[in-house]
Amino acid sequence: MAAEDEVGADFKSDPRVSTLAYFGTELRIQREQAGLSQSALARRTFCTHSLVSRIESAQRIPSEEFAQRCDEALGTGGSFWRLWPVVIQHAYPDWFRPFVELEKDATEIWGFENQVVPGLLQTEEYARAMFDAGSLPNADELVAARMTRQSIFEKELPPEFWAVLDENVLRRVIGGPDVMKQQLERLVEAAEDPRITLQVLPLDIGAHAGLAGAFAGLALKEGQDVLYVDGIVRGHVLADPDDVKMGRRAYDLLRADALPPKASVKMIAAAAKEISP
Repeated sequence: MAAEDEVGADFKSDPRVSTLAYFGTELRIQREQAGLSQSALARRTFCTHSLVSRIESAQRIPSEEFAQRCDEALGTGGSFWRLWPVVIQHAYPDWFRPFVELEKDATEIWGFENQVVPGLLQTEEYARAMFDAGSLPNADELVAARMTRQSIFEKELPPEFWAVLDENVLRRVIGGPDVMKQQLERLVEAAEDPRITLQVLPLDIGAHAGLAGAFAGLALKEGQDVLYVDGIVRGHVLADPDDVKMGRRAYDLLRADALPPKASVKMIAAAAKEISP
C-alpha cells in the first residue's frame, strides 16, 4: 500500500462507532479494489488529493456531490450517495443543520462571539481542544464538520464575513499556549482577506449589547435573513423578521462599541505575541 493510501487504514468500518469513519473506510476499500490511488480518485471526482485523504481519514465531511462522483468513478451503484445522508445526520445536530445549509448560500455572515473564536475561523487544533473539553463522544466528527464548513471561503464568490469578538476570546487560552498562539495568528492572517472583517470589543467597555451570549446572522441571496442564537443545550435558528432585526440592532451596537478593524487586528497580534510557549 502506498504511503498516501495508509491514512485512515486503521479506522473501524463500523457505523455504530462513527458513520464518518465508516464512509472513509468504505471509500478506501472501494478505491483500492478499483486499483486507484488517492490522487487518481481525486482527478476522477474533480477535487484535490488532500480532500480525498482527509475524507478517508474522517477529517472532512464529504459533500453530496463528492459521494455521487465516487459512485460514478468506482461503479458502486449509488452506495456512497445513499450513505451520505446518514453521515450528515451524525455530523451536525438536527437543530444546527438548517443553519449550515443556509450558510452555504449566504452573501453575508455577521455575528458576535463572547467566549470562543468563530467556528468558521477556528484552527483544527483549537476546535479539537474545545470539543475535547466537553468530553463529547463524537468529537472527531464535530471537528471534521467544523473544518468542512470553512470551505465556504473557497467558493468562487465567498460570503462577506464580519465578526465582533469580546476580548475574552483573545485571553482565554484554549488548547495550551501553542494552540492558542497559532489560533490568534490565524485570525490575523484571515483579516488580510478583504472579505473578512474582525473587531474586538475591549473588556473595559463594561456592559454591552451582547451580554446575553453569542449569535450570528445570515444575509441570503434569496429569501429572508436568519438569525442563529447559541444556547447551552442547543442553538436556535430564527427567521422571524422582528427577531432578526433585534439581533442586527444588537450587532450594530456592538460594532459601534468595538475597536476599529485595524486596531482590532493589532490587539489580536499583540495578544498572540504575549503568549508564552
